[in-house]
Amino acid sequence: MTNLMTRISRPAALAAATAGGLLMALTAAPSAVAAGGDPAPSCVEYYESWRYTDVHNGCAETVAVTVEYTTGQWAPCRAILPGQWATFAGYGTDGNYVTGLRTCDPNATSGA
Repeated sequence: MTNLMTRISRPAALAAATAGGLLMALTAAPSAVAAGGDPAPSCVEYYESWRYTDVHNGCAETVAVTVEYTTGQWAPCRAILPGQWATFAGYGTDGNYVTGLRTCDPNATSGA
């Protein structure tokens, strides 16, 4: 029986480990900026599908929003002009549905 590591090239193993680490970091850390926002105004509406969540700003002013999902994941904060649309991730094949929209600060950075 041969060792699995002897059959995988070192660059391929390194690339796989790096990609896995990046994906874990992106999915595990919700945005600290998004977590403190108030519910978005009722003039901001969303329409979700498995692939996309489309958000429409029906307000008279620019509104910055983020999308929160059932898994606790947050989308990046986006400023949406009056009458405009923004597209966020949908619920995907795992059923990570949208639970609501929150206001946020698009100029703030997350992290310590």
